Amino acid sequence: MSAPLGLVTIGQAPRTDLHEDAAPLLAGTPFTEHGALDEDRFEGPGEAAARAAVAPAPGEAPLVSRLRDGRSVTLGHHALLPRMERAVARAEADGAAATLVLCTGNFPQLAATRPLLFAEPLVQRAVAALTGDRPVGLLCPHPDQERDVARRWSALLDGPVRVTGADPYAPGDAPLDQVARAAAGLARQGSAWIVLDCIGYTERMRRAAAEASGRPVLLARSLAIRLAAEAVAASA
Repeated sequence: MSAPLGLVTIGQAPRTDLHEDAAPLLAGTPFTEHGALDEDRFEGPGEAAARAAVAPAPGEAPLVSRLRDGRSVTLGHHALLPRMERAVARAEADGAAATLVLCTGNFPQLAATRPLLFAEPLVQRAVAALTGDRPVGLLCPHPDQERDVARRWSALLDGPVRVTGADPYAPGDAPLDQVARAAAGLARQGSAWIVLDCIGYTERMRRAAAEASGRPVLLARSLAIRLAAEAVAASA
């Protein structure tokens, strides 16, 4: 069997919401999965302290991810970095030929002994190549992320950028409704392409966004996983 791809999420593993979408994209490439928060406990009387320990610092743009039980957690980059490095080390200990950090947030280089890929630059460069100078609408999970997401994408894309929030981790079917409404709104504002700019957005949400907006919809998790699988195949 070929060496696996390491998948590191900023929440907890296993990311069951990822598995249905990831398997066909990996085309038989085995993977090992670890979460940056796997060593933290978010249940019982210690939950408030655990959430406070990983929360964004004042003025820090928030990240949002998923806990093992399906609830969401809001995170800060500074608190995540050492936890992410330990998760990368666990993936490499499992034999990963390369590791993909499955988050579209912006991170510095982390310690690693094998190729380390980040979802954000993979997704951004793919989107730039596909959309050209057409207007792009982006969905992000948290309203407090909108300004930072708009800044980063506007510096990269040739066309105009619009950003709105839609929570992929809300309970039940609420994410489908939020994503559909947000995508339709971006289309009415003139976006020619829609990008679901969070690993938490799923293939079902992509379909809901496409149906509501009538626009082509790019899914961050699909772009990142496809490109990472290609890197593993190239190193085989």
